[in-house]
Amino acid sequence: MPAEVTHIDSPNDPRLWPYMNTRDRDLAKAQGELFIAESEHLVRRLLASRIETDSVLVQAKRAEEIAALAPAGCPIYAASDPVIDVILGFKFHSGMIACGRRPPNPTLDDLMNQPKQKRTTLVVCPEIHNTENLGALIRIAGSMGADAMLIGQRSCDPFFRRVVRVSMGAVFTLPIVRSQDLRADLVALHNKWNVQIAATVVDDPDAEVLGSATTRPDRLAIVFGSESQGLEHYWLRVCNRRLTIPMHLGNDSLNVAVAAGIFLWHLAR
Repeated sequence: MPAEVTHIDSPNDPRLWPYMNTRDRDLAKAQGELFIAESEHLVRRLLASRIETDSVLVQAKRAEEIAALAPAGCPIYAASDPVIDVILGFKFHSGMIACGRRPPNPTLDDLMNQPKQKRTTLVVCPEIHNTENLGALIRIAGSMGADAMLIGQRSCDPFFRRVVRVSMGAVFTLPIVRSQDLRADLVALHNKWNVQIAATVVDDPDAEVLGSATTRPDRLAIVFGSESQGLEHYWLRVCNRRLTIPMHLGNDSLNVAVAAGIFLWHLAR
């Protein structure tokens, strides 16, 4: 049975408050911890995922089409383009936008105690502050075969609107552990679950060149540093392997998402 469509005539309808220029942080604190997915591609991926969709706001001419994809009980709000423009505060071109409910944050025990294939690859991000970089990292991690991501307390929120958009919906399917004590979690990964912790570094003469890294353990966590500082010594001391990509033409580093794609292509295969 398709979801029920409700036609909205007023941009001040209180049922639409999550869409009314609400800030990411306000949505995160709202009852149910909400987030926004904008564009048809993201809405379709959200509806197809295990994450609960709180509601969908859609152009009236697309309402029945989306109602057929939504679970019963999910409100589908249909409105004219001018009404939607007022609700969102900008001219809307993508045709639909949805509000989802954040899934429970998995723990490290939840992640590591699940039945898994022989090989496990984890992506670890202690301090990624830029929303576009985190979104790209999530998309790349999912595309390159990583099993999950761990992010530190100082990383930005993986369900912020721009992160969701840049991830192209990979945030709906890639397990993400938002650690409350990432250093302790890394120690536990190594000591309790026999995971090798590999740091990605620049200008370290003792680091292993990625192209020469022909072997990897069955369980591997790859740690990526911040956009500006890389990995600080605090994190390097927790790692038991160091890997680097040689630079040429005077370049001293790569964007963290670009670097992650190279490391994962080599190590997650």
